[in-house]
Amino acid sequence: MKLFSKLFSIVLLSGIALSCCQEPQYATRAEKILAEMRNPNSDYVLVASHRGDWRNYPENSIPAIESVIRMGVDIMELDVKMTKDSVIVLSHDGSLRRCTNWKGEHGSGVNKNTLAEIKNLKLKTAHGVTTDSLRMPTLEEAFLVCKDRIIINIDQGFQYYDLIMPIAEKVGITEQLLIKGGAAVDFVNAKMNQYPSKMMYMPIVSPKKDNCAALDSFIAAGQADPAQKPLAYELCYGRQYSPADYKEAVDKVRAAGSRAWVNTLWPTLSGLGYDDDAAFESFVQTGSAAPVYGAILETGVSMIQTDRPELLLNYLRSVGRHD
Repeated sequence: MKLFSKLFSIVLLSGIALSCCQEPQYATRAEKILAEMRNPNSDYVLVASHRGDWRNYPENSIPAIESVIRMGVDIMELDVKMTKDSVIVLSHDGSLRRCTNWKGEHGSGVNKNTLAEIKNLKLKTAHGVTTDSLRMPTLEEAFLVCKDRIIINIDQGFQYYDLIMPIAEKVGITEQLLIKGGAAVDFVNAKMNQYPSKMMYMPIVSPKKDNCAALDSFIAAGQADPAQKPLAYELCYGRQYSPADYKEAVDKVRAAGSRAWVNTLWPTLSGLGYDDDAAFESFVQTGSAAPVYGAILETGVSMIQTDRPELLLNYLRSVGRHD
């Protein structure tokens, strides 16, 4: 009996030890990503895909979203505009000229056309080729695809906050939304506090736009009330600023307990003069994107918005900074 009791204790303790070593279990993939976002000390680097997989599908389209989800991207960055009949749709441009086969029957502005009129237009690829059947999605259609699967970063959207919230609540996706802008902390908090549930808000900090004071004001607000602390700050530093300037801003963000977000879309956004094209060129010439992406990680940045999500994901996985 004593032997059985001893063996049972060993098995029980082994099970406890094993369960302690296992990674936390999450109900959805979005829940896992959110847990990483809320842990600024994690080594996990979050990848945001700019307008989805626009190299293979029309930007901001449903297939472009599905593609980056399959890749393992963490955040889908999208842009929104409002139609003539007040429906929020996915479009970076205020005009329909570049991304659809608009022919001039009506004014080219998204806001000059009804949803029905826009749904009659076909989306174009990045090469300007008209697709057979792809149409501009509504924000609700995009939400339904993304629910529980990926975080959504809404760009150019804070002005539509009151229109977006009912859609988010209807779909049940509010906590998956990261909306960004350059507004002052008091204005942002006043707007978001009108609702019982809130999106995440990410301040955009750019010395070029002289809004660096926003960084200090949001940090101060977060110190006074941890519930108001942004999970991340988007730092837009151009080539006219030194790597030391950029590193100083990243250090300040990290010291405040938030993540630093960098855009590698083109050199004047990254703070170090690095971008995705430089990473791709390095990969083609040497087989490695490390000289670019590795240098960015050395600054302490842990959220990267990219136009080459597959290249970035492969690099991060090779150095153990992504799943």
